[in-house]
Amino acid sequence: MAALISLAFFDNPVWNNLALILGELLLVFIAFWLIFSILMGVLIVVSIHKKQMYFPRLLRPFFTIMEGTVKVVCLILGVDGSQLMEFLIKIDNQMNLKNFSRIPVEQRVVFFPQCLRARDCPARLTPDGLKCVSCGKCTLGRVVPALNEAGYKTFIIPGSTFIKRMIKKYKPMGMIGVGCMMEVKEGLEMGRKISMTTIGVVTQSDGCVETTMDFEQLMEVASLGLSEPIRMKPDPRDK
Repeated sequence: MAALISLAFFDNPVWNNLALILGELLLVFIAFWLIFSILMGVLIVVSIHKKQMYFPRLLRPFFTIMEGTVKVVCLILGVDGSQLMEFLIKIDNQMNLKNFSRIPVEQRVVFFPQCLRARDCPARLTPDGLKCVSCGKCTLGRVVPALNEAGYKTFIIPGSTFIKRMIKKYKPMGMIGVGCMMEVKEGLEMGRKISMTTIGVVTQSDGCVETTMDFEQLMEVASLGLSEPIRMKPDPRDK
């Protein structure tokens, strides 16, 4: 009896019409999703090749929602994962520049990965990370003091867990995160989750020891909103 009632329910014209409408709506949604993903992929590819960002405030939120499909479209169109990640980092940075420039320098922090220091770095690990002693063996010894004098809090961290710990401890409003592309991507994502304005600076080389980066680019970013640009300390080897 129950089976007959169930069959009768699904044989009902009202249910059949409803199922048909739902099916058509699903097909329309899938078609829209695919078309919009393709348009986004094309827009990203054009932006990368022309080195100009088109509609970044539209691209970023929709990419977050449609990430998987857009990645496939970009791959088909000849853009690999690293190119796409670099492009997304640039979008996030561009969207955050204005807000970052408005944050008082005393409310800003910079996180450096420990791989930037010299192989024989004499810095000691403290509860706030590695403390630079400006020994002259790497460029951090010229950059960290300059940033500290400008008002920044700087941290040379041995791991990503330090970032969350220092943010919880000091409660900054803005953060500059330095690292490889994946580390910067994760830092920007964390900044979005906790509603903190974040700028990412990608190192020029990957690895665990003596990696390199464009420190002039970092100082340019750190100087946003300040009346005077921050300059690295002179290299003692030039004397």
